[in-house]
Amino acid sequence: MSFLKKIFGKENPEADKKLEKDVQMIRTGQVNVIYPILKPGDWVGIKAGALKQTLFGPPEAPQLVIGFGYDAPDNFIFLMPKDIDGKDPNQVLQDAFANLEAVQSEFVFSESLNNQVLTASGHDFSSEKILCQSHMMKAHQLLNAEELLVSIPRRRCMMVTSTKADKDVLNKFLQLHNHAWRDESYGNAPIINALIKIRNGKISGLFSLD
Repeated sequence: MSFLKKIFGKENPEADKKLEKDVQMIRTGQVNVIYPILKPGDWVGIKAGALKQTLFGPPEAPQLVIGFGYDAPDNFIFLMPKDIDGKDPNQVLQDAFANLEAVQSEFVFSESLNNQVLTASGHDFSSEKILCQSHMMKAHQLLNAEELLVSIPRRRCMMVTSTKADKDVLNKFLQLHNHAWRDESYGNAPIINALIKIRNGKISGLFSLD
């Protein structure tokens, strides 16, 4: 379990008990659904050797990566390469993204921002839905925009606007992003201090705000 300690932090008897329980549920097949999860480039799981894909930045110094694992009751248990021995890696990843696709997430207009901003937050995989083209195509349609800016500063958070939104709206959008990035009160893990560009429902670029 040493690699899990590296990923989840210092030893804590109560937390360790929950972790062991979650791992046992995976071993017995009670938890068997794999999902992708976004992690920052300094995620400790990278050094621990967790299975990942790099979204932005070079592999040796990534800015944003995708980890893969089981959403157990008390922990997200990340996959290590040995966990997929004997399996088709491509199929494992395809299944993970298909599972994410099946997660329901609805956009809501922000009336205070003249309905030029959408939010889809509050659920475990709200941020990860940026990886689903069908989800982002809905945002294109709702905002009637060819190009989008997406804020996913922390887990369970997503805000979307058009690159052609009013200047005042864009400034407030950036302020909201900065506030969410700095706000640790909800316990949502940080993902990235950047705005991500979307075209045709797919990630096409990144504007770092560091």
